[in-house]
Amino acid sequence: MKRMGVSGGLASAIVACLLLASAIELVTCLLRFGFHLEATRDTAAFGTLTFGLRIHHGYVGLALMVLGLLLAWGRVLRYLLIAGAAFLVSDLFHHFLVLWLATGSPQFDLFY
Repeated sequence: MKRMGVSGGLASAIVACLLLASAIELVTCLLRFGFHLEATRDTAAFGTLTFGLRIHHGYVGLALMVLGLLLAWGRVLRYLLIAGAAFLVSDLFHHFLVLWLATGSPQFDLFY
């Protein structure tokens, strides 16, 4: 088996990230448009637990990447970085493209 080198490994990580981000966005769109759920309205009860701060899945992605960089190595680091980047990319895509085009607003609220 031929070794891929850095560029091949990076390319496969980017492809994995984009595929996972697409799957996350598909679920997000299904919840938002298929089931008519809105985070500001339907998760407002969580606001008391987060001191009013809305938790976007992009924040979860950033946390996964930081966790990976601080605590992981090898494949675990790679998987945490891919998953974290996928959550972040999906959230940015969802707010600043999908929602903005569909509703006229990115609806990126920081607080409830």
